[in-house]
Amino acid sequence: MAFNSFSYFLFLPVVYLLFFIIGDRGRWLVLLLASIAFYAALRAPYLLATLGVVTVLTYAVGIRLADCSDPRLKKAILWSGVAGNILILAILKYLPFLAHSINAAYGTVLPIGNTLVSIGVSYFTLQAISYLSDIYLEIEEPERHFGYFALYMAFFPKLMQGPIERAGALLPQLKNPYAFDYDNMRTGMLLFTWGLFQKVVIADRLALYVNPIFDNVHQHAGIVFVIATYLYALQIYFDFSGYTDMALGTAQMFNIQLTRNFNKPYLARSIADFWRRWHISFSRWLLDYIFKPLQMHWRDWKTWGTILALLITFFISGLWHGTHWGFVVWGLLHGLYLATGVICSPLQKRIHSKLGLQKTRVLKVWQTLVTFNLVSFAWIFFRSNTVNDAWFIILNLFNTTSNLASIILSQKTHEFVVLLVSLMIYWGIETYEGLLRISGNKKVGYRWLCYTILITMVITCGCFEESQFIYFRF
Repeated sequence: MAFNSFSYFLFLPVVYLLFFIIGDRGRWLVLLLASIAFYAALRAPYLLATLGVVTVLTYAVGIRLADCSDPRLKKAILWSGVAGNILILAILKYLPFLAHSINAAYGTVLPIGNTLVSIGVSYFTLQAISYLSDIYLEIEEPERHFGYFALYMAFFPKLMQGPIERAGALLPQLKNPYAFDYDNMRTGMLLFTWGLFQKVVIADRLALYVNPIFDNVHQHAGIVFVIATYLYALQIYFDFSGYTDMALGTAQMFNIQLTRNFNKPYLARSIADFWRRWHISFSRWLLDYIFKPLQMHWRDWKTWGTILALLITFFISGLWHGTHWGFVVWGLLHGLYLATGVICSPLQKRIHSKLGLQKTRVLKVWQTLVTFNLVSFAWIFFRSNTVNDAWFIILNLFNTTSNLASIILSQKTHEFVVLLVSLMIYWGIETYEGLLRISGNKKVGYRWLCYTILITMVITCGCFEESQFIYFRF
């Protein structure tokens, strides 16, 4: 069940009504059953079974970790739980790729070739691994109430596409007594509508221009590729940020605060800064559970240990996104960007100091532009259907035989106008902070004018036929 589907628009009020009516002792059960129903709506029973296995495994291993006093045995228990979750993730994500490869190589007809999907598995398995790691490190105590733990794993707003929540942040909120909070409800509904606006009005309209180019690369060249690349950078941001805002808005209606996953990432002044702003819950997970342990392990290698840790971390990041080799190249590119930054940072600072550019607006603008272009370049591999397509795009980026008008005229004029107006509305509101100013404004007329504009844009300009979120693939 997608957040931008009509079924979800009916599902959410029903769940909230039941949640509101029942007492605090049973509210966790309402949310758990709602989460199970939400996931079951995908009509893939093996996904529910996978969630159940991961939940039971992680719950049991977590308690065993806390009760164990032998350091060596405790470490073995941790790795058994982590390995079990990784194995489950690998089977769900990579079995279709393996079956397809075997079918292609040996002419067999394995039935699971292209039918197995893994929506949500990538997120709740990472959450399970972080939970076990935090118990092992004695950062958190295990949750012994299986119902609350199952809800922590399955809570429907964050189930299929994150944010990846830590136990210490989410579990206490799930146990808090509920009291209706008008400000939370109003802000949550506004945040949900804001995310819906980003998805169906902006992201899906950008897809009308991006998809024909990337899906037929040999029919285009030059400036068309440049524009399509920049438009995809915007599309994936609005698509993913829109989903996250809908998740945060839904949770806030229940007085639950989830992690903000985006903080104006395209205003970053370095690739490291970009990863502090983009998919924040995932980048923090990579930092805490992969990069830092590797960096500590190779600390005697100093700078080169950091570089190797970065490359491996972002190689894993690429693999996490799927079996497409473009994801791996994308991850390694970001690893190389960050490694280059580590090597060149002292030299850059000396150059900026000698030129008198430190803390100047010119330097900030230049760094932002360079970072955005590096990120956009890497998106070519991420979006292209094959690595060969990506190379074709790169080799023809500056081909002068291209027809600029083809990307604009590929859709009706009013679509282009709506896109421009929508982008102006977005930047006028200034994302999350702007929403809070609207929600907290004491002028009722002003608030309702903003609400009306957003709702009208969603209803009249939403592309609801483009229903799938990009990150459902991962």
